[in-house]
Amino acid sequence: MIKFIAAALWIVAVTLGAVFYSFQAAANLPATEEQKPLLGGLDYVKTDVISVPLLKDERVHGYFLTRLVYTVEPKEVSKMSVPMDSLLIDQVYSYLYGNPQIDFTEYEKLDLDGFRNGIRDAINTRVGSKLIHEVMVEQIDFLTPDDVRDNAVRQRESAAAAAVEAAKPAEATPAKAH
Repeated sequence: MIKFIAAALWIVAVTLGAVFYSFQAAANLPATEEQKPLLGGLDYVKTDVISVPLLKDERVHGYFLTRLVYTVEPKEVSKMSVPMDSLLIDQVYSYLYGNPQIDFTEYEKLDLDGFRNGIRDAINTRVGSKLIHEVMVEQIDFLTPDDVRDNAVRQRESAAAAAVEAAKPAEATPAKAH
């Protein structure tokens, strides 16, 4: 029994020593140039869904929907007088309307790197400093007006079905015969 307790204490001591040593060794590692952009004090900010109606031949051709994540330095953002989300949304609109050659109906031809880099570079040029380090796409969709109409019809039908279901009287439970 004593051997079992001594072995258990030995295992606990070795495990604690290994964990302590690994934390000490990790804290003393110098940051390399590759680690700085990803870990160097940048904030990752997620936008709400951005919806841009795309016009073609004087009618709505579809709706571009995206949710973006961008990296910024907190001290640079604190200097701004315009909210970052407003600046980013304006730039998404400007980019999409300034590049009418973008065709969202063919996803394989969509240049995501060009989209991300174009938005980043345009904002940094507009602000006059390297404010945004990276723009990442969390979600990107394109809905045609027919898709939107079908979704609206489905929502109305499901709401009507739920209302009918809620309006049904509860079935009476049969009385038990004694």
